Amino acid sequence: MTSLPVAVPPFAKPRSRTLRTVRRWALMIGGLLVVLLGLLIAPLPGPGGVPVMAVGLILILKSSFWAKRQFIRAQYARPKWVYPFRRLMRKKPEFAPVFWQQALRAEKVVVKRSGRRLSRGRKQLRRYFRKLFR
Repeated sequence: MTSLPVAVPPFAKPRSRTLRTVRRWALMIGGLLVVLLGLLIAPLPGPGGVPVMAVGLILILKSSFWAKRQFIRAQYARPKWVYPFRRLMRKKPEFAPVFWQQALRAEKVVVKRSGRRLSRGRKQLRRYFRKLFR
């Protein structure tokens, strides 16, 4: 039995190795610049620097094998710290729940138990919606 040659469309050509390495290096340099931008924004009021640095770290993780290995090591060492980044790196990330969860976690660390406003407000909203939909 003979095999027929398969026509490959022009858009399906495999990329050259140099193009892939240039793309990886461009993503890594872009990620480093975004992380540096996040560090510059961090002293300003509000949480502006943290999400920017998270985006930069995600760019670096997508392009660097060494960073991926370090990320996996960190995941085994501190799963609670790494979990939000893993949620943000999914194909369809959930931005609002991740940032809300991190705000509550940061509030637990910084504020005394009696002064926690976010968790108290969250509980009040939950009670309100439960009463509303009963």
